Amino acid sequence: MSAPQERSRTSIVLVHGAWHGAWCWKRVLPLLRGAGVDAHAVTLTGVGERAHLMSPSVGIDTHVQDIIGLITAEELQRVVLVGHSYAGNLITCVADRLQRAHPGLLCHLVYLDASVPRPGESWSTPHAPETVAKRLADAQANGGLSFPPPDASVFGLGGADRDWVNRRQTPQPLRVYQAPLDFDPDVVAAIPRSFIDCTSPALPTIDVARQRVRSEPGWTVYELATGHDPMVSAPRELAQLLLKVHSGCR
Repeated sequence: MSAPQERSRTSIVLVHGAWHGAWCWKRVLPLLRGAGVDAHAVTLTGVGERAHLMSPSVGIDTHVQDIIGLITAEELQRVVLVGHSYAGNLITCVADRLQRAHPGLLCHLVYLDASVPRPGESWSTPHAPETVAKRLADAQANGGLSFPPPDASVFGLGGADRDWVNRRQTPQPLRVYQAPLDFDPDVVAAIPRSFIDCTSPALPTIDVARQRVRSEPGWTVYELATGHDPMVSAPRELAQLLLKVHSGCR
């Protein structure tokens, strides 16, 4: 295949959720690439192998630029953008920016058991008051910089999978938690969108998103009978869904 053809094909970009890093896609990337798909995973500033870059300045714009930076550096021409959990907020903001600057570059948005925000909301907006209070208290105990990850059992993981995720999770920058999101919903809605609902067990902090995608127009909803980290607990099933979405973008 020639270089121009290589650059013009549709790619998948995977964006991890809170406390995670590109490491969480370790079981999914080989399946996508083995199917002939150009697939990439970004690690957001301040977490994962970039935890050493944690600082009070790390915010939503930092993480949005992390994603746009990967797409730009890799010279991707057409992208299925996948956001897990917290990253649903990020891919929404990325879509707003890229659709204005490069319409057509994003061919599909996949919200993987993810936040589905409205303008002016923050990541914390749909969370129960006790969840918000605990995270803020944990951050305060850490000097206001970050809050620690939960035990991976809340994602439906057990045994070696739980241990694997627990060893790798890192604290999440606090600044991203209550920052309001600025985007035009009509611009974002111009891009096809899918939601992958992880139902067994269903993570309560995603309940508002689950309701929205079933009550608002323009969504395709898939269900996976696994927990909140399907890239760990059900990588083959997740890869099959992503390949299905990808095939519709060719």
